[in-house]
Amino acid sequence: MILSSGSPLLVATGPLFLVGMAALSYGLAAMPMASMPKLPAMALLAGLAAHLGLLVLDIGGWGQALPGARLGFAPVLSMTVWLVIAVHTLESRFLPLPSVRSGLSVAGALAVLVAAVYPGEVRPIGSPLAPLHFVLGVASYGLFGAAVLHAILLDAAERRLRERKAAPGVLGLPLLQLERLTFRFVQAGFVVLTATLLLGVVTSSGWKWDHKTVFSLLGWAVFAALLLGRRLRGWRGKRATRWLYAGTLLLLLGYVGSRFVFEVLLARPPSA
Repeated sequence: MILSSGSPLLVATGPLFLVGMAALSYGLAAMPMASMPKLPAMALLAGLAAHLGLLVLDIGGWGQALPGARLGFAPVLSMTVWLVIAVHTLESRFLPLPSVRSGLSVAGALAVLVAAVYPGEVRPIGSPLAPLHFVLGVASYGLFGAAVLHAILLDAAERRLRERKAAPGVLGLPLLQLERLTFRFVQAGFVVLTATLLLGVVTSSGWKWDHKTVFSLLGWAVFAALLLGRRLRGWRGKRATRWLYAGTLLLLLGYVGSRFVFEVLLARPPSA
């Protein structure tokens, strides 16, 4: 039997198959396999591919009667996790990080499963620039997520160095080089976030001081202060990473957090 793209059976089984494949692949990638050292890395690539297929179907609202995009908290969080894993996968070609891969694989499996349970509602596209606004917003999430991952590694390396349990380097990189890499992600994320906010002003029908706006602007202000403090006052170490963690948390509360409250706690879609 040939199924069309709008067939209910295809719509139901396609994403479920990809959910199972992504979760299983991420699960294999998280397991230590000394006898088959290449299998976890291959499983991570398979998980990324299946995860990407899910994102295309879920966020695109594929198979739905009305055109639009799924912009709920879970699909956006899932795409953010996918971007962080993709960055790690590229870096691992030069710096193998099996312990990091395990943690990210677990996060990927959880993100896929949560997005399957809370897919979000399909919302219409109100402006031709709205898709670009959305893509840039999620890209900033991914860049700051990658920065947070590197900051965690940086904090752990500095702590081990103070305890004299490690050499002055981590991941094959000197600490200063890892720190520079961390804040390159912050700088890139800040540029993309600024463009996202400007596009939001252009594409929105009217300015609203809602939770998303307030937390996003607070996050932007924290990142701006972090970059200024680092440039003018030489902020480093825990002081700098704490600002990074605070800004990322505010940014998550701005979109993912507000929609989590509406979709899960209040069980109704947000007004915008």
